[in-house]
Amino acid sequence: MTLQKLQNEFPNATETTWHQHPNGSGWVENTARVDLSAYVGPDAVVYGNARVSEDARVSEDAWVYGNAWVYGNAWVYGNARVCGNAGVSEDAVV
Repeated sequence: MTLQKLQNEFPNATETTWHQHPNGSGWVENTARVDLSAYVGPDAVVYGNARVSEDARVSEDAWVYGNAWVYGNAWVYGNARVCGNAGVSEDAVV
């Protein structure tokens, strides 16, 4: 996903407030935390106070946001949205 496409969903997004995750190139807002061992695919988005840690994967058009936490070997993909105070862990698939 390009910055321009990200700005279609998040008009205020800039390269100073968002970055592409080194493992997968997905967009992460600087307020969110994503471990280097986690994967954020090229069309996935993590923002707000969300966390993605350990070997968790967020891919395709999935979003993780709010205070959500995806960790362990969990996999969030497709058009899935994990948000609020949700936790997805271990070997869960959403």
